[in-house]
Amino acid sequence: MTLSHDVAGDGPALVLLHSGVCDRRMWDAQWLPLIDAGYRLVRCDLRGFGETPAPDRPHNDAEDVLTLLNTVGITQAALVGSSFGGHVALEIAARWPDRVSALALICSALPGHEPSAELNALGDREEALIETGDIAGATELMVETWLGPEADETAREAVRRMQRHAFEVQIAAAEAFEPIEAEIDLAAILAPCLAVSGAHDLADFRQIAAQLPDLLANADHVELPWAGHLPNLERPSAVTDLLIDFLKDTVPTN
Repeated sequence: MTLSHDVAGDGPALVLLHSGVCDRRMWDAQWLPLIDAGYRLVRCDLRGFGETPAPDRPHNDAEDVLTLLNTVGITQAALVGSSFGGHVALEIAARWPDRVSALALICSALPGHEPSAELNALGDREEALIETGDIAGATELMVETWLGPEADETAREAVRRMQRHAFEVQIAAAEAFEPIEAEIDLAAILAPCLAVSGAHDLADFRQIAAQLPDLLANADHVELPWAGHLPNLERPSAVTDLLIDFLKDTVPTN
């Protein structure tokens, strides 16, 4: 199965991978500016998000993305991943390092990370609401948790719409299939990496970003003092500028 996706622009390839509470629409504000900056952009919906159906068999998200890149004829790309999308980006970069030119990880998850008590408690609250059929309540929990204090109503409504849709798609599936976790070695990652965290995010993701320079051969960490977990929705232009500045040094367009 080919993931639902968009492709546009010319130049070095840049793949945008969404968070676990959003879908590919989370990159709307970055889409045209990154194309105008000289990149060929790809964004996709992982299985069970946006326009891609929920998985009907065991699957691996990194392999799905690699299949998509092969389908659209991209041999190497820079990867921009938000939260779970960062997890997928790290797996791709570790398993197929020659396919990745650069990594920009925004409040990224990390393969093998042991969740904190706070993150586990959040998952328990979410599951309890879904089990009682309170999808609206579970959606609002995600909106309140993952957006920082500077998020406006446009950002809140965008997350609300994307998360509600993901819940509906995944709940309607006949059987739930979790992604297959592959064993990876982060030391295999060769691409330069920018690890971004938000000062108002959960501690798990701030800690992951802070430790990535110790885990990867060529990584820098930047914390945004104003940001929550989804900074590209909270201050779109600021994150767009941050990405372009990083990419012009690591994946120049000319």
